[in-house]
Formats: sequence, C-alpha cells, structure tokens
Amino acid sequence: MGRILIGINLEFSRHDDKSFTWAIEQAARMGYEYVEPMVHWGHELMSMAGYFHTVSMFDDPKEIAELCAKRNVKCSGISAHCPIVQPDIGVRYLTSAVRWASELGAPIVNTDEGVKADFTDADTDHVLAKYTLTKAAREAERRGVIIGLEQHQIYSKTPEGLDRLYRLVESPAIGINFDTGNSYLAGADPHKWLADVADRVVHVHAKDISVEHSDAERGKVTGTPVGCACGDGVVDWKEIIRICRRLDRDICLSVECGTSEQAARSIEHLKRLV
Repeated sequence: MGRILIGINLEFSRHDDKSFTWAIEQAARMGYEYVEPMVHWGHELMSMAGYFHTVSMFDDPKEIAELCAKRNVKCSGISAHCPIVQPDIGVRYLTSAVRWASELGAPIVNTDEGVKADFTDADTDHVLAKYTLTKAAREAERRGVIIGLEQHQIYSKTPEGLDRLYRLVESPAIGINFDTGNSYLAGADPHKWLADVADRVVHVHAKDISVEHSDAERGKVTGTPVGCACGDGVVDWKEIIRICRRLDRDICLSVECGTSEQAARSIEHLKRLV
C-alpha cells in the first residue's frame, strides 16, 4: 500500500501577483511537502518580473531543484498542459517537458488533449493525439517519467472519453492525473470515476468546488483553473483518500485552489483526514 502525500499546485499564488520563489516559500511555510510547478516555453514577461508563478523550460531545472531543496519541498510533478491533438505544438512541448521534469527530478508531467483545431473531427484528433503521445511516451520511458492525462477539455470530460485517450498508446509512461473538480463540473461523480480508474491514476489534482460554483457551471464547462479550499465544497475528501489508499503506489493530492488563505485551510483539512 502506497502513501498519501499532500502537495499543492502553485496556481494559488496568482491572486497575490507574486513570483515562483515566493510561491515555493509560502507553500513550505504552510507545511506542504510537495509542490507542482507550472511550466511554459520562452520568456514570459510577468514571470520574469516576479508577478507570476510559472517557470520557463528555457531555465535550468537544476536551479529550480536547488531552490525547492532549500525550502525542504519536493516536486510531485509539473503542470505542462499543451494540445496533444495538435502535434505541431504538442510533440515539441511535451517532449521538452518530459526532459525538463527528468532533470528537475519530478516523476510526472501533467497534460491534457488541449484546445482542438477548428478544422478536424474527433477521429482525426485521436490519430493526432496518438502520434503526440507515442513520441512523448518513448522519451518518458527512457527517463522514468510518467505522463498524467487530465480531464480538462472536449474529449476527456467523460469517463469514456478519457478512457479512449488513455488507451491510444500502450505504455508504462502513460497514466491519469485525476482532477476531482474538473470531473465534477463536467457532470460526473468524481468519487465513482476515481474508483473506476484507480489502477491507472498516478497523481490527483485535489480541487474542491463550492456549491455556488457548482450551481453556476456544472454541466456547462469541462474544467476550471482552481477551486475553493478543500473541505469547503462538494467533494468528499474522506472517500477520495479511501480510494487512493488502496493503491500500491504513492499518490500526491496536489491542491488546486485560488488563494493563499484557501491553500492554508486546504492542507489543514486534508492533514486531519490523511
């Protein structure tokens, strides 16, 4: 039986307009042992100026690893969302993320099918996604990195759709990053869905959804950037943890919430249950 780890996606810091370093320090101060950096290509002005929490894959991942080590946090994975149904973008972006994560020491790269082109149909998109994932999986296998497919877009919003994406490529480097909030907003029962795919889950986005958010958007969207504090919304975290405890691997619950205050309350709620 694996361990339940508690981490946080650094998107909580967007509300504060602070840097990646600040977000790491805040997460460590709250008691998080794991963080999930979000990466991008090139040089993004707001990040370089210290107003945004993402890091560039052009930067040295070893420097990021040293920064995390100084704050006594580890990386559960990286957030590297890109359109895998657009291989002209997805192949280079995802393979870059796999190499960067390997250098960083992060075991998982989280992504999704991404925004589709307006001139393709579903069958074409799945052929394109298979090409992207095949190329990325080959590099991930060599490095011991796992690609976590997340429910976030047009195809992965249903259990059947996520299953089809997952089965496009048979590889030990393909897993599922289960997002509790996205699955709920898309209209599914996240607890049942998680139980059904638990053998393939490698990472969990611990995203709770407030009743107000649910009333406004459930069944109308395929995902959302962040949720409310864990314990304030509709997700039964005791049940989520019970399902994850059955697995023979460590699973990180990577909190996705909107503010530092919510991040602090989330870890307190999850620690009581774990």
